[in-house]
Amino acid sequence: MTARSGFTPIVTVVGFHHARGPEVEMWFGVEEGSDPAEENDWPLLPFMALSDGAHVSTEDFSYFTLRRAATSSLPATSLFGISCTRQMDASQLVNRPADVTRSTVQKAVVVIAESPQYFGQLREKLSMVTGAWFVQRDFSDVDILKKFQESLPKTLHDNEDDRDQYLGESPNSVSCFAHEGLLKGVLSGLSLRELIHEFKYQTLVLFKCCLLQPKMLFFGSRCERLSMMQFSLISLIPGLIRSLQDCADPELDSYEKNLVMPASLKTSERNSLLTYMGLPLQIFGKGSLFGPYTPLQQLDILADYGTKSFIVGSTNPLLLQQKDRYSDILVNLDEGIVGISSSSLRASLSLSVADRRWIDFLTQSVQETWDPDNPGRPITMGYVGSEEFIRLQFEEYLLALISSVKYHIHVEKSKDNPHALLSDIEGDPSHDFGSDWVDAWMETENFRIFQKFTDSHLYDIVEPHHPCAGGLTMEDIQRRLTQQVSELHLDERFSTGKEALNKHLATGQKKVSSAFNNLWADIETMREAQRKRQEEARANAAAASEGSQIVASGENASTGGQPHISISAASSRAGAYFSSWGTWAAEKRKAAWGKSASTDQSNRSKSPPKASATPLRQFRLGATPAPTPSGLRPLSAGRGELVERSEKKENRRSGGHENGVRRKSESRSRSRPQSRDVESSGMVGLVSPETTLGSEGETTEVKAPRGAVSE
Repeated sequence: MTARSGFTPIVTVVGFHHARGPEVEMWFGVEEGSDPAEENDWPLLPFMALSDGAHVSTEDFSYFTLRRAATSSLPATSLFGISCTRQMDASQLVNRPADVTRSTVQKAVVVIAESPQYFGQLREKLSMVTGAWFVQRDFSDVDILKKFQESLPKTLHDNEDDRDQYLGESPNSVSCFAHEGLLKGVLSGLSLRELIHEFKYQTLVLFKCCLLQPKMLFFGSRCERLSMMQFSLISLIPGLIRSLQDCADPELDSYEKNLVMPASLKTSERNSLLTYMGLPLQIFGKGSLFGPYTPLQQLDILADYGTKSFIVGSTNPLLLQQKDRYSDILVNLDEGIVGISSSSLRASLSLSVADRRWIDFLTQSVQETWDPDNPGRPITMGYVGSEEFIRLQFEEYLLALISSVKYHIHVEKSKDNPHALLSDIEGDPSHDFGSDWVDAWMETENFRIFQKFTDSHLYDIVEPHHPCAGGLTMEDIQRRLTQQVSELHLDERFSTGKEALNKHLATGQKKVSSAFNNLWADIETMREAQRKRQEEARANAAAASEGSQIVASGENASTGGQPHISISAASSRAGAYFSSWGTWAAEKRKAAWGKSASTDQSNRSKSPPKASATPLRQFRLGATPAPTPSGLRPLSAGRGELVERSEKKENRRSGGHENGVRRKSESRSRSRPQSRDVESSGMVGLVSPETTLGSEGETTEVKAPRGAVSE
């Protein structure tokens, strides 16, 4: 089934060729051999279907407008296209064409219809069909695309009753508020809640800016979001979505030519009321252009002298470099910034106190019911803050605006006749909407059409009164301050700072703890190293002493002709030592007893000799000195021996040099045979208590201390 204009939706495929760029590959729903792109002069269709930056996402949608050339039966009009772009790895293709030389294949399936009101149904189906076609991995199999195009007329006819009745003109249609989620069937992704949540009070600035018909440029990296924001904005004007037949070309002007002034009014029917009030306000008439996505190749149309105003979108950042040349106002969706380059436009768009109070109330209703998981529906599941609630508020605002401006014109004409003014209306209500804005709007093309085809006494139908009229109050100041504080996002900043502070504290605590742990570990390591050094020193000292003993034993063994000392040899030497010591002690005792009698007799006959020097004992080099028992005395020393000792002491005191020399020589003569006896007895290294070992193993003469036992 064809549409009312006689245009059947058609489908086309646009691909990206590595040498020729974007190009149309095939058509569905047209006569064989015909090419609508050539017939209607659509050279930019491939660039509109494949948007800039579409290659960075798996799936993206583009919305654009096309001018359909006039035929013998139909005038020129606007068509609307929606494209779904996908890409895949070329190596996955079952039948890879020879002209596919790149690693990826990018194609777009495009549907061209007569109105954007069908896009709600088309988007979901177009996405599924495009995905299924890519899953086949064989682009030569286009049967699924043919069936999709054949089903479009029936699909649109079956959904005829679910179209935008709120924006329609059918007298039998009912209000959109009677159908939940009706607008979702109009434009999928069109969310006024997201628009207000993102731009807040600037939403009203953008709405009033559209009515002034300046050159508006939208920029964003995502093409679908870019297009939907523009559709959301113009949909706030009731009935405009279904009255875009002149938006594709500034030369089109069929709307005004076919427009007639309504002759009747049914206040019980909303559509009749809207039509009688002059809605929709046609902002896309002669000299205006609407392009949700506009490629760079279309910039010459924007700069054309005949293009007085436009609302277009672009994803190419190169256009931002020339924003002052091509636009009066720039809306950057990526940064959420509205920049107005025209000073006169900036003054006109300054919101009044009543305007700010109204949009603050609307913004608050959205913020309080915001659901991040489902932005399009209030978290309370109620009516306040919903899409329908927002549309009703803007409709009420626009009707009050139109009525107030009509009454403003009436006041200007009746200055000399005060009785012509309404008694219940104080002053000029249009001032609540901004005097500068009202003056600027009265000079626009859409106001000219509105004034031409509407009654002059519309203020009798709708009360000329701002919904939030009144002067500045403390509530306005408090609400303004609250909103400004909320816009600062102090909680988020404080929470971020708190998290950063806690993170730094935790990091610092960890570093300090780690430093102390490392310091303690270093101290423990130093202690352990010191302890080990001490143990090693003690072990080395013990080993050195033991080694010296072993070396000394080794030297003794080498003197005897043996290279090593065994345990048995050491034990035999110890036994020999003790036995020789006993023998030596016994000889001493015998000598002491034998000499006692003879000494008494000789001492009487001659003067006692001087004590002789201590006899010497010889040490061999390397011999181990035997320990000398201290305090050894003859066991049977009697009284005579004591007398003899005292006499010897007196002799030593009074004896001359000759007696001393003689006694010394006698002592040496007596000591040598005894030393030989000691050596011959096998007591190696055994010495008497009166000898010591000098350096290099030499024998050192040591005099016996006084009172010692002499031979």
